[in-house]
Amino acid sequence: MPTPIQNPVGYAVTRAVAYADVDGSMIQVAAANPLPVSFGAPSTTPLSASTGASTVAGPYQPALGRAVMLVLTGTWTGSVSVTRSTDGGTTRQPLTVNGSAWGQFTSNVCEAVWEESESAARLYLDITLSAGTVNYRLAQ
Repeated sequence: MPTPIQNPVGYAVTRAVAYADVDGSMIQVAAANPLPVSFGAPSTTPLSASTGASTVAGPYQPALGRAVMLVLTGTWTGSVSVTRSTDGGTTRQPLTVNGSAWGQFTSNVCEAVWEESESAARLYLDITLSAGTVNYRLAQ
């Protein structure tokens, strides 16, 4: 029996969704055959420490296709910027989204800052402190 769908108007039938397995055979989606889900590559070793001085921390090698989380804690004054390099850190570029600055912080945070798709990329934290100690953790 079809299940009514209110908006858009239509009907969904049991086992209406299917996918192809590795040999091309059709697999119907059901409780016993849920859609395959992948979280990308396993996470890597976090970049984590504390500093009371201005420094560049890194590199952090992100796993591809997973959100990178940044946690900043402590009592500090200054700025922390996430930068990205594909040449071993020789050239580090600030993160941007749609041409605007991204990944720049002046207070404690816990949020996703990036998702990487290039295997050569490494992330760094450019830390500029005028007072206090910041604890940082970049991880997946």
